[in-house]
Amino acid sequence: QLQLVESGGGLVQPGGSLRLSCAASGFNLDYYGIGWFRQAPGAEREAVSCISSSGDTTKYTDSVKGRFTTFRDNAKKTVYLQMNSLKPEDTAVYYCVTDCDPLAAWGQGTQVTVSS
Repeated sequence: QLQLVESGGGLVQPGGSLRLSCAASGFNLDYYGIGWFRQAPGAEREAVSCISSSGDTTKYTDSVKGRFTTFRDNAKKTVYLQMNSLKPEDTAVYYCVTDCDPLAAWGQGTQVTVSS
């Protein structure tokens, strides 16, 4: 069964950092680009970042550029989202998907809450 599992969320103060992980189970992560999306309460899902299968190419939505970095360790079958200088508006459930495709299967996500 192909599955991506997100982890690493939590409660953090504004200006703080978190590192999210997206682990693959049942398939070879090497072949897939991986996208991070987020959804805040009452809002639509938003694309956050995308990393190519090789890790050579990354893309970010404007609101996180310079603060978030996505990278991957294919040996560990894991893609990461390093989030620095977090803001309250980053509060959301974060999901990772294959091929950076919002129509791909979604996991449970991991909650990120930025609040003082």
